[in-house]
Amino acid sequence: MSMCEKILADASNQKVSPGDIVKAKVDFLMLHEITGPLAVDAFHRMGFKKVWNNERIAVIFDHDIPASNVKTAELALKMRKFVKEQGIKHFYDVGRGGIAHQVLPEKGLAVPGMILVGADSHTCTAGALGVFAVGVGSTEAAAVLGTGMLWFRVPETIRILYHGSLKPGVFPKDLILHTIGVLGEDGAVYKAIEFSGETIKEMSIDGRMTITNMAVEMGAKTGLIEPDEKIMQYVSKRAKIKPKIIKPDSNANYEDTIEFEVEDLEPMVAAPYRVDNVHSVSEVEDIEIDQVFIGSCTNGRLEDLEIAAKILKGKKIYPHVRLIVIPASIEIYTEALKRGFLQVFLEAGGVVGVPSCGPCMGMSHGVLAAGETCLSTTNRNFLSRMGHKNSKVYLASPATAAASAITGHITDPRRFLT
Repeated sequence: MSMCEKILADASNQKVSPGDIVKAKVDFLMLHEITGPLAVDAFHRMGFKKVWNNERIAVIFDHDIPASNVKTAELALKMRKFVKEQGIKHFYDVGRGGIAHQVLPEKGLAVPGMILVGADSHTCTAGALGVFAVGVGSTEAAAVLGTGMLWFRVPETIRILYHGSLKPGVFPKDLILHTIGVLGEDGAVYKAIEFSGETIKEMSIDGRMTITNMAVEMGAKTGLIEPDEKIMQYVSKRAKIKPKIIKPDSNANYEDTIEFEVEDLEPMVAAPYRVDNVHSVSEVEDIEIDQVFIGSCTNGRLEDLEIAAKILKGKKIYPHVRLIVIPASIEIYTEALKRGFLQVFLEAGGVVGVPSCGPCMGMSHGVLAAGETCLSTTNRNFLSRMGHKNSKVYLASPATAAASAITGHITDPRRFLT
């Protein structure tokens, strides 16, 4: 059995095979201030009065904080009232948490072997810790709020094996963009992906979270990485829930095994308007940009800020480029401040925002105007994703983003890392 199958079998207390429909016990639920109110409304329509477990729910404000308009302020107020009414223990308001997909692992609320459901598509980020983590709609989230249970179709599992070490100047973001470029945006629809191989073993937890975060961009239900010593060291310092060490069988039956040699991989860029429209940086260099965004649930972690600061230290951003840097959480913000990374960004001419999703989904803090182009470390570059329908978003690593902020056009970061 694969990891996914084992976790679902354990949670449903039955034997499972790909394609089966199971009713499984959910270990943890996450809501934020944008999709959460829809779930709360459905919760009440379903006739529930009390949540199933007020210690297994987190409400995390992250999409538009502090609220930039009356509508989002009212959504936040609805969630604050619900948290108080239900006595929800894990509530992270403005300034107390950050992006949900970063906060859950940081606070020890996402641990190996659990089923984690979130009313957000990038909940799969927690798969980096060996979690069966899936994004669901608000109605499904409401059902979990009331019952602690949810049905799942057991996904087929694709194993992706990476061989070799990433060269200097090439990062996990480049690797996952390359993977999506090969498999396509529909290459793993409703599949579970197990990411493995020596490349993954060498990777930090920050890097692994970048990989699993973008599993959904191939259509996957979730992405998982087998728990190892690095994961257990990370979890042991933080866990508020007892982990279950669930690993795939050595003879697991995968739908497919796809292998990549990474030694010759270059920095990669996804061009508008598809995440699988992937090119090596050399193919898109010299495309002029107006804005650079370094942050998001994909690349707003400490490791990402460190490499960006290394490139930007002692330099100024291009006169006609805006640089926006947003750490993924208060914990990361605080550590980046201590290490001087934020000072580097400010001295370079950038601005540092409050830990949040920022401009990623085009709601606030960096929305694009018609005709503008942004190089972003986020996970999506769809039409209108970050603003006007006539704007463009290119996706790249924090290193490529930082280098490009200096030159004013898409740039190979290896120029600045020699």
